[in-house]
Amino acid sequence: MDTSFVWDDHFVTELDAVDEQHHDLVNLFNELSQGLFSKRSDREVVLADTYARLLAYTNHHFQEEEELMAHHQIDDRHVQSHKSMHKQFVEQVIVLWSQRTTMTDPATTLVGFLTSWLGLHILGIDQSMARQIKSIRAGLTPEAAYDKERSAHDNGTQALLKMIGKLYTALSSQNAQLALANQTLEDRVASRTRELQAANAKLQAYSRTDGLLGIANRAYFNERLEHAWAMARRCGSPLGLVMIDVDCFKRYNDRYGHLQGDVCLQTVADAIKNSALRETDLVARYGGEELVVILTDTDADGAHDVAQRMVQSVRGLRLLHEASPVASYITISAGAASKVPAATPWSARDLVRWADEALYAAKTAGRNCAVKSACDSLNVGAGER
Repeated sequence: MDTSFVWDDHFVTELDAVDEQHHDLVNLFNELSQGLFSKRSDREVVLADTYARLLAYTNHHFQEEEELMAHHQIDDRHVQSHKSMHKQFVEQVIVLWSQRTTMTDPATTLVGFLTSWLGLHILGIDQSMARQIKSIRAGLTPEAAYDKERSAHDNGTQALLKMIGKLYTALSSQNAQLALANQTLEDRVASRTRELQAANAKLQAYSRTDGLLGIANRAYFNERLEHAWAMARRCGSPLGLVMIDVDCFKRYNDRYGHLQGDVCLQTVADAIKNSALRETDLVARYGGEELVVILTDTDADGAHDVAQRMVQSVRGLRLLHEASPVASYITISAGAASKVPAATPWSARDLVRWADEALYAAKTAGRNCAVKSACDSLNVGAGER
């Protein structure tokens, strides 16, 4: 691409240091322009470097000009206007650069802004500053030099410069407002995205959770069991399972009512959760008053130990159950099973069946106890919990 800004004698201020800095700025503007339209694979890296150098050099140039005005004691009316343009340019470049990814045609927008600003900056306020310095060096006071500068141009030239200045101000304001609007829109989209992600996370959690007990539901248990079985098969580790039933719960509901029955189940579920010591353990509602616990990397003895701990934990609640033939308080029965999937041809459903058979054996044995599945003698694997 051709250079965006072509230097010629019209832009000379006759202040050597200022003209040299303007040349350097033109080179940086053109370098950035070429980078914006480039198709290079490292385009963004090159652009970031050029932008950083341009911003740093612009600030250096502005500081040099402001020190030059202070040295020659330029009239404050000009100084304030000049400094305002410097500050406005830096702010606008930073905003436009940060928002370029949201623009329809960022290269054209940025290049157009930079080149129009540089032309106005040199032809307008910098050459005016140079003429005032020349007048001061010739013996005029700063105030007289400023007044002379204002009256030096004919009405047509003054009107043209004033019109260009207003146009630049309007375009600058428009660019800033568009950038702000883009940023606001981006913020709103990002905020809405976060809200949707949070809502989806809650929805997913609700879909996996039993509404009454606040533990995993049957569907999520089935999903996690298959995953845990597959993981145990790959690792060659045992997978334990405990099936739990609240003893004589129908009699509890008949005696105390279903609302109190719900409270009882919630309390029992909390006690069982607290007995599962690891984050990888999953406590779920299997149905009605039946609960189930997945125990990863747990052999038969370990699963039985956990089941016994849960029986003792619920027993320790001392929840009154006057209609129970087992005890005067709420109790549970538990069946424990464990298998190493890699060592067997069975499936996760078989593990559930074995734990359920052990639960039935616990009930037959008088309830309020934990029984280990007879099939567990085939296990090889991990140690106790």
